[in-house]
Amino acid sequence: MFRSIPNLLTAVRLLLVPLIAIAIWQHQAVRALVIVFAAGITDGFDGWLARRYGWTTRTGAYLDPVADKALLVTVYLLLSLTGKIPLWLTAIVLGRDVFILSMVAAGLALTSVRAFPPSLWGKISTVVQVAAAVGFLANAAQVPLVTGSMVELFVFATAVATLWSGFDYGRRGFLTLRRLRIDAGQQRR
Repeated sequence: MFRSIPNLLTAVRLLLVPLIAIAIWQHQAVRALVIVFAAGITDGFDGWLARRYGWTTRTGAYLDPVADKALLVTVYLLLSLTGKIPLWLTAIVLGRDVFILSMVAAGLALTSVRAFPPSLWGKISTVVQVAAAVGFLANAAQVPLVTGSMVELFVFATAVATLWSGFDYGRRGFLTLRRLRIDAGQQRR
């Protein structure tokens, strides 16, 4: 029974995504910021519970990143559509994800590789994207600590971190394919 608590928290995070979308679309930045903060708490708490008590499940392993990605995609897309951040930044964020998913799909279809662990740069990029999303929402909510120059810094940091992690994933994919090709050549000998 308790093992399912992290999955329930992840499901709550998924259910918060439409509420965040509605709040951003209706230019209710304070409400959106509060809901994103609540979603962040569920994310941290479900991960802590899963690790602390060993309440990890296969469902949670798939559902947690889906919830995280749904949240980020929704925030970036709606902030772009409402003019709070540049559309090109959202294109970079979403483009990297499409690139990675395409590489994984190709890897699954064409190779024996079944493990696609996140990279350090991917994790850093996600942290930067989350921090920037909160900063963009805080700026839209007119939180005094977040100024226009901070928003420009968030845009720059997000673009650089996202592009670099996309490059790193591409490099890792290429090296994996190269290693598989070399291994296949050695087995034929």
